[in-house]
Amino acid sequence: MSPTVETAEHQALRAAVAALGQRYGREYLARLAREGGHPDELWADAAKLGYLGVNLPEEYGGGGGGIAELAIVLEELGAAGCPLLMMVVSPAICGTVIARFGTDEQKRTWLPGLADGSRTMAFGITEPDAGSNSHRITTTARRDGDDWILTGRKVFISGVDIADATLIVGRTEDARTGRLKPCLFIVPRDTPGFGRSVIDMELQAAEKQFELTLDEVRLPSSALVGDEDAGLLQLFAGLNPERIMTAAFAIGMGRYALARAVEYAKTRQVWKEPIGAHQAVAHPLAQAHIELELARLMTQKAAHLYDAGDDMGAGEAANMAKYAAGEACVRAVDQSVHTLGGNGLTREYGLASLITAARVARIAPVSREMILNFISHQSLGLPKSY
Repeated sequence: MSPTVETAEHQALRAAVAALGQRYGREYLARLAREGGHPDELWADAAKLGYLGVNLPEEYGGGGGGIAELAIVLEELGAAGCPLLMMVVSPAICGTVIARFGTDEQKRTWLPGLADGSRTMAFGITEPDAGSNSHRITTTARRDGDDWILTGRKVFISGVDIADATLIVGRTEDARTGRLKPCLFIVPRDTPGFGRSVIDMELQAAEKQFELTLDEVRLPSSALVGDEDAGLLQLFAGLNPERIMTAAFAIGMGRYALARAVEYAKTRQVWKEPIGAHQAVAHPLAQAHIELELARLMTQKAAHLYDAGDDMGAGEAANMAKYAAGEACVRAVDQSVHTLGGNGLTREYGLASLITAARVARIAPVSREMILNFISHQSLGLPKSY
């Protein structure tokens, strides 16, 4: 299957998810964000239709597809104005890691719930003093008999209040070298010593951001995901889908904003013809459309490589897709707001809040500068600057 031409099945999936998204729309999420609610109804409907677990193995209740299908779901919900951020975290990162590397017990315990939406899992990697440098992660895990003891802090962790558990990235000491290596642990929400506090964000979203504290959190040996010596491989198995899904999120948001602007430009008339007839209005919108389509192509390529098992190729493409989609989203939103003029800043049209939201795709889960570092070093072979 070519990653540049969608199959009939993918086209049908797009149409079906778009129909679901249109039943909810932008105002649904905006209202929940204002009221402090969660998109439980949309999450349940998406789960009932099999969309949330479309990438997870069939034997555990999933759809047996891949990140390509899950990215379509998120993009189309975004294009309808109601993207589900926890899709990036729960089925894409955590579900993928557990499906690929989890023990049989972990798969039986978590995958059916992640697939049918009845359980969710958050993902904790970012730390206050590490930023983009994951090698500086200080959350440590030490053995105590058969148990693990986790100590550390995490920031900007999405949806911890509604997640049944958080997949925490910690570091353990290599007995042979003494160096710290990454490992992943499943930490249930109510585990003693596992604290959370909400971060006050300017960004309006239904999903809240949290700072986590792990104060001598005791976990059984069964909490460790996969092989203690393969933590880096397992970590990147989750980070590549995260980048692909972030790209899909951004493309959907950009498409939503652009559609509102095009609709407005077709009907808004202050001279003889609608403002969309003027090239100064039309050309920037056309350019935004082109950039979103190009970003989608790279996202499809990245998903195709990942689902085909090419982790190295997917790593490069996923970073490129996330970069391209973030840039395209910011420009599409900016131009859409500008097209509406003063109306673009009103709550009635619902575009102004996207100015802040669009920046997320440039910043998280990895900054565009770090992506440029990766491409210049890994793809172009230039000397490393950090």
